[in-house]
Amino acid sequence: MPVLRQVPRADVTSEVVKAYYNRLFGPTRDPVAEPGTATGTPGDWWTVFALAPDIFQHAVDGFAVYRHPDRKIDPVLRELGQTRAGWVKSSQFVFSQHCKSLRGLGVADDKIAAIPHWTVSDLFNDQERAVLAYADCLTEGDGRTPLEVFDKLKTFWSDEQIFEFTYITTLYAMHAVITRALRMEFDNRADPIVEVAAPEGFSAQDFLAPRPQGS
Repeated sequence: MPVLRQVPRADVTSEVVKAYYNRLFGPTRDPVAEPGTATGTPGDWWTVFALAPDIFQHAVDGFAVYRHPDRKIDPVLRELGQTRAGWVKSSQFVFSQHCKSLRGLGVADDKIAAIPHWTVSDLFNDQERAVLAYADCLTEGDGRTPLEVFDKLKTFWSDEQIFEFTYITTLYAMHAVITRALRMEFDNRADPIVEVAAPEGFSAQDFLAPRPQGS
């Protein structure tokens, strides 16, 4: 379950939230009592964002931005950025959803599977590698980007296209962080970094004791 309260259908007053509830869950089903969307997600992103209808509206408007017909960047390059953002920010939800988007655009499964290790993969062309490198600067580097990266991007993208990619990739990095923090959708999982118990019979002093050479 998400860490925040979900908004049941009976409590929804916003017309935009109602419209999305109807579109995603049908006209009568309460997505809190009966979760699940047609795409296989729990659907609790929508029910948590419904806590603030104006933010809900802002978020869905953001989804429309990257698919708007005015966009100038290749959808595959755009999705590479969104998918990589999900992986870098450790959001299983963002990563998983945009893997599917790439597949829907005709990208091969082996290339999608190589996104986590793109730096050592020979499946990406020169433009894709430049885009993935910039995505890493935006997400892993929090925006710290060598000028040489822009020099490379400008060999095939205009300034407008670079700006579009910058905005969309960082937007999805934000969504990855929010989804993980609030444990929504596929990010509702325990942190994998935990202490591993010592063998039975060991004490804290055993770890502090001097060790023989070569151990």
